[in-house]
Amino acid sequence: MDIDWAAQLGEQLDWHWNEQLRPRLAGLTDEEYFWEPVPGCWSVRPRGKAVTSSPAGGGAWVLDWVFPPPDPSPVTTIAWRLSHILSTVLEIRYRNHFSSEPVDFMSFVDAYEYPGSAGEALDRLDDVYAHWRDGVRGLTATGLARPCGPSEGPFAEYPMAALILHINREVIHHGAEISLLRDLYVNGAAQ
Repeated sequence: MDIDWAAQLGEQLDWHWNEQLRPRLAGLTDEEYFWEPVPGCWSVRPRGKAVTSSPAGGGAWVLDWVFPPPDPSPVTTIAWRLSHILSTVLEIRYRNHFSSEPVDFMSFVDAYEYPGSAGEALDRLDDVYAHWRDGVRGLTATGLARPCGPSEGPFAEYPMAALILHINREVIHHGAEISLLRDLYVNGAAQ
């Protein structure tokens, strides 16, 4: 029996996206998006208001960021987590593997225009997710087996299938964190 592995890998994330994560993001408000559940959170902030020494982004809004990250890692807001999924999990990957305009990681992070509202983040997330999903589903067995290449750093020599599994884990992992933050916010932790 032949298995269409691209379809299987795509279905794993697509099921989670359609049945769990995307429905949980419905109705997200700006107040929730920027809510800081504890002091010292990292978030998306207007340029000049970042709480880190080297925030990422080239637009009016920047992402609190330093590299290497502190240990322990700070708690991050829904805005930070959505922006991470949007930019360095999905968008940079679809651009480097499924578009004619590949990007350099640091140049991308430095120039990226982070969304300044929940609505903008969700609209962009839907668009970027569709590009990634369609790219994965369009791969052949040869495409899944090819090395990821130098744009993927530690994944450079791994097959594309390994990167797809990593992206699936990242979206599911951060999506669960966002869902938990929404649960805390709705159930009174924000008061």
